[in-house]
Amino acid sequence: MTGRSLRRPVLDLVGVWRDTRLIVLVAQTAAVYAAILIPFKVGIPIIPGFVELRPANAVPIVASLLFGPAAAWGAAFGNVIGDCFGTLGPGSLFGFLGNFCYGYVPHLLRGHLGVLSSERGPTPSSWRQIIEFMVICSVASMACALVIGWGVDLLGLLPFWIVVPPIFLNNFLMGVLLAPPLLFFLHPRVKRWGLLYEDIVRSEASLDPEALDPSTELRVEPEPGRGLDGSGARGGRSIQETRSTPS
Repeated sequence: MTGRSLRRPVLDLVGVWRDTRLIVLVAQTAAVYAAILIPFKVGIPIIPGFVELRPANAVPIVASLLFGPAAAWGAAFGNVIGDCFGTLGPGSLFGFLGNFCYGYVPHLLRGHLGVLSSERGPTPSSWRQIIEFMVICSVASMACALVIGWGVDLLGLLPFWIVVPPIFLNNFLMGVLLAPPLLFFLHPRVKRWGLLYEDIVRSEASLDPEALDPSTELRVEPEPGRGLDGSGARGGRSIQETRSTPS
């Protein structure tokens, strides 16, 4: 990964804390995630003290596809809040990191899976979108499982190979089964409210061109029949966005 391609995700994640709407979405995601996690802490344990049945695992997938990087922070903090009700410990640090990845990977992958991706919304309404969605869920689930499994093994709490499979299956199954109906219900409403991550970024860019990607150059071009000095029969200028090719 080049320096420029790495810089974009970092700027996205840091930029969440510069927008009030995204901060609110972080808080809402964390609150909803924790609220669903907590009742199942004493519900159906898979590995007592480490892994339990978690229907809430659909929340980071849905939030990531709707709210982008805000979902990563929300999932991470929501998991820590949930851990405070019975499983808080050294492994919670890696739970934070694992759920951070779980809430960010779907945003990174959607629209970047080649022939599987489309210009449509995140709702899996066609066979191609369904396959893309399942790939997204599997990669996000594996990223979360690998981080947490590596962490608890590093701390000497449980072997890596015991932790990873149940976390992966738990995340993947809950995401695949529960996230689609939530997306079908929430996406049109979130879009109507102007809270999709793409819409928030677009509105920021229209108000502050410097909020765009640093690799984006804004070039002022004259409209037909009008010079850069403002002469011509009709007023107005168009701003064309040109994005440099990543190195």
